[in-house]
Amino acid sequence: MAKIGFIGMGNMGSAILHGLLKEFPKEDLIFTAKTETTKRRVYEETGVMYADSNAECANRCKYLILAVKPQFYEEVLKAIRYMVTPEHVVISLAPGRTIEQLKLSLGNDKRIARAMPNTPAMIGEGMTGISCIQEEYTPQELEMLKRIFLSCGKAELVDERLMDAVVCASGSSPAFAYMFIEALADSAVRCGMPRKQAYVFAAQAVKGAAAMVLETGEHPGILKDKVCSPAGTTIEGVAALEEYGMRNAVLKASEAVYKKCTRI
Repeated sequence: MAKIGFIGMGNMGSAILHGLLKEFPKEDLIFTAKTETTKRRVYEETGVMYADSNAECANRCKYLILAVKPQFYEEVLKAIRYMVTPEHVVISLAPGRTIEQLKLSLGNDKRIARAMPNTPAMIGEGMTGISCIQEEYTPQELEMLKRIFLSCGKAELVDERLMDAVVCASGSSPAFAYMFIEALADSAVRCGMPRKQAYVFAAQAVKGAAAMVLETGEHPGILKDKVCSPAGTTIEGVAALEEYGMRNAVLKASEAVYKKCTRI
């Protein structure tokens, strides 16, 4: 029997699968997907065996990752309800669906974990929040939950009440970062830099700034102050960002994400 199974092989399922292949032998993994074409393609790319159905996939693993779009969740839960046992660990990637709601569909004796990865997991730079009822798991199982997502970036256990905040902080925010990079590159193009080069400069600057926060452990405000020389160019830019409401725009964007999560 495989250790880890996937139902769904879209961008996120595929990203996690490829990360796991760096940590686990292919024999420890199994997946299924909606179409035969996808099943064959992933098998040819990875050598990971696939199951013919959602129920079969559930029956052949212990850790089952539900990596399907939210509109297909009810169909998938119905298909696996009688295959999932209290020994399974079912990992939901769906935003807004609580552990309690998922237990109502699968049975109150089932063990459900929630995880919210983000798209940088596709290049091993993801950030995943994981929540579960920890007393239902052994220390080894909790470690395995983290290990699955550490294979494609960073991962931390969080209280379930914070999962919607995880969507704001890391789940949706890469889109905001891409918009900032695009705008920054546009400003460089406006000043005469070729667009392709502008994207490299802007993206590397954002990557480097993020790395400084993570590696130094210093407050972002302190790092910002270190760039702002008295009467210099950077403080002029910071003043303009404040004047035009950058902080408020980010807060409003995150608020919109949070409200959407709580309405799902």
